[in-house]
Amino acid sequence: MSVIDCPEKPVIGKDTPGSEGNRHGFEGGRAVKLGDAYHVFTSEMIDDPRGVKMKLAHWKSDKLHQWKRVSTLYESSAKFDGSDPRAALWSPMPIWNEQSGRWNLFYVAYRAAANTPDKWLLNYEGRIYRAVSITPGKEGIGGPYEDRSVILEPDLNSQPWEGLQGVDSFFPYQVGDRWYGFYGSANTEVVPCKYWRVGLASAERLAGPWKRLPEGNPTQLEKTWGVENPVVTRLPSGRYVVLFAVINGPPDRLGYASSDNGAQWSPARHLILKESKNWLESVRTVLGLFEGEDGRYTLFYTGGWRSPDKDEVYYSVGLISVLLNEPAKNK
Repeated sequence: MSVIDCPEKPVIGKDTPGSEGNRHGFEGGRAVKLGDAYHVFTSEMIDDPRGVKMKLAHWKSDKLHQWKRVSTLYESSAKFDGSDPRAALWSPMPIWNEQSGRWNLFYVAYRAAANTPDKWLLNYEGRIYRAVSITPGKEGIGGPYEDRSVILEPDLNSQPWEGLQGVDSFFPYQVGDRWYGFYGSANTEVVPCKYWRVGLASAERLAGPWKRLPEGNPTQLEKTWGVENPVVTRLPSGRYVVLFAVINGPPDRLGYASSDNGAQWSPARHLILKESKNWLESVRTVLGLFEGEDGRYTLFYTGGWRSPDKDEVYYSVGLISVLLNEPAKNK
């Protein structure tokens, strides 16, 4: 996988109509294509405390460079005393459920408090909520959504590698008649945090119950740096590819790996993006990968730029074109 075009401007940024009142920008979530329309579900860091005062938003575009903010799906309470398990909300992931004929939305909810010298408490004890669109059919992607269950959380089933952050991300994908899901955690009970890792869970149905795999966790996707927010795509050959954020590594890259069966994954490789003045100096999260022509794909992601006058990073939504060397289809 290699970059063949990296536009100089984001597709959704601080100057995009609908971004008014969003102080810190966008991070995490998923992009979906339905027909000719693109949908981006993302976390908006609307104010301080940064990463706590949040909205989960739905954006839509019939053309890649003209976007409209459709709605706010959820808004966090931003309580900063550790009392509310929904103080901070992150990473909305819409997943189509063919069995029920409705969109499901998975997202992360955290407690939040001021950091201490030895613990990172800005987002901790993460739980994964599953919501279901009230509107049936694929046209119901915009919701409204109704919470149904917590499908993963810190509990007696947590594995030894999981840390204070709880479950920090979740992305389910279907393999045959079974569902798998990447879930993440970080050892934020230690400052500075050295470990951001992901494991696999599995379920017979998208609604669950979801169980962590008893062996093979955490996955060995990335042995050098941390892994966060994996997003999985099924390629034309039937192979699976996962793209993810690289944590504590060089700021110019995303990670990716492939799998023939959706359970065993190759070691990570890296996709290097070039800096774009005034909007991209650090790459953050993957949102989605979409097939084009002649092996070309469009990749949505978020990235940030530090304002020299305010010393603040604003994260925008961008896209790049990548060339993927994909084997012939295997139906």
